[in-house]
Amino acid sequence: MALSQRLDLRQSQSLVMTPQLQQAIKLLQLSQPELNEFVDAELERNPLLERDEAPADPGAAEPEPAESTAETDERELWSESAGSEGEGNLDLAGDPAAWQSLKPRASAADALPGLDQTLTRATTLRDHLLDQIQLDVREPAERMIALHLLDLVDEAGYVRGDLNEIGERLGAEKRAIEDVLRKLQRLDPPGVFARNLAECLALQLRERDRLDPAMQALLENLQLLASRNLAELTRICGVDVEDIQAMAAELKALDPRPGLAFDPAIADPVIPDVIVRGDGEGGFLIELNSEALPRVLVNNAYYAQVSKGAKGKPEKEYLSERFQSANWLVKALHQRATTILKVAREIVRQQEGFFRHGIQHLRPLVLRDIAGEIGMHESTVSRVTSNKFMASPRGIFELKYFFTSAISGAGGAESLSAETVRFRIKSMIETEPIDRVLSDDQIVALLIKDGVDIARRTVAKYREAMRIPSSVQRRREKSLRF
Repeated sequence: MALSQRLDLRQSQSLVMTPQLQQAIKLLQLSQPELNEFVDAELERNPLLERDEAPADPGAAEPEPAESTAETDERELWSESAGSEGEGNLDLAGDPAAWQSLKPRASAADALPGLDQTLTRATTLRDHLLDQIQLDVREPAERMIALHLLDLVDEAGYVRGDLNEIGERLGAEKRAIEDVLRKLQRLDPPGVFARNLAECLALQLRERDRLDPAMQALLENLQLLASRNLAELTRICGVDVEDIQAMAAELKALDPRPGLAFDPAIADPVIPDVIVRGDGEGGFLIELNSEALPRVLVNNAYYAQVSKGAKGKPEKEYLSERFQSANWLVKALHQRATTILKVAREIVRQQEGFFRHGIQHLRPLVLRDIAGEIGMHESTVSRVTSNKFMASPRGIFELKYFFTSAISGAGGAESLSAETVRFRIKSMIETEPIDRVLSDDQIVALLIKDGVDIARRTVAKYREAMRIPSSVQRRREKSLRF
């Protein structure tokens, strides 16, 4: 077989992920706080962009682009992004800092902090403990050890670290470190500088003069208390069941994380992207949360003004690139809002039973069902529903909440949403009689009787996911409670 060279010409198509296309995909999956951060950074970086301060129309259901542009669908936007790659170099030309300085700046008075920013900040746990250490620990060597131990205290007030490592680092004996630790464990709030939960509770009980031998034995066997093994606890502690119940109630009154009183965990509020409410005629109104949408404008007048003063090619290229970037961001934000609204409307349409009657009527739903109805790809729907929230008369839900797998119906009955089945299991357990705690097998039998074809291992998996203990543990807990 002879070898020879040959020249062929072939045609092929491929999707090129241009920088603007990648940015459009990123914008689509950003959450509301992340989007606001991104827009703030663009406003700072691009002198041709400015925030739209006009009051939003709360009744507007469809988002409007800030510039007067024709409405485009998702493919038009992305193909336009890919086509504009050669029109402007994405690397900044000229001196961006010089052009940024042309953007109008706030006055010196505007830069002053507001009254709410001049208030005294709250005392942190570290500050509170440091003040006490400076008063109670006098010896320089002990104070050095105390400060190292303070660095190991977490937000809950526990010491997280190895005492031996501190000894090696400071050249101190372990006994000296333990002596300092015992001094620190007498500081306020009671329970700080503990190394585990049992020690934290013991410190608080010692402060109340309630750490007797029976309580100490109970603290050393907290795992038996968690599993409600009353018989074993009564044997170990040498008391009867009523005493165990009283001691358990006393432990529940203690604070397992005393440090959080100074540094409480701050929960970020959920800002809904979509609002659903009744229209008064039996239907639903679905609209974007206009107050949460970042709105920006392209300052065409300012662009025309600085363009006249642009003399060199680098300056003109920089202005052109910034102008194209500003227009693209306005259009991309509009397309993002339109896509979210389109997906939300279809979710409400397909899950209408949930919004009317509750979780019992939540339908099985997958991304493909929504994507097929609105003519988008499943990956697009996935990005839209990630970290986006919907406010409705039934509460605030992440858009992903409405997508659940199906549980087959028994005897030809209609399939049910897995979330609906989980709700039924939880309701059964919450209403079970004290003397008849339901086992997983009994729950399966009741569900099959109601037309749900489900296996025992699935019931156990759902129960564990909801952090509901087994029937044995629930029986012990109820006996301990009553």
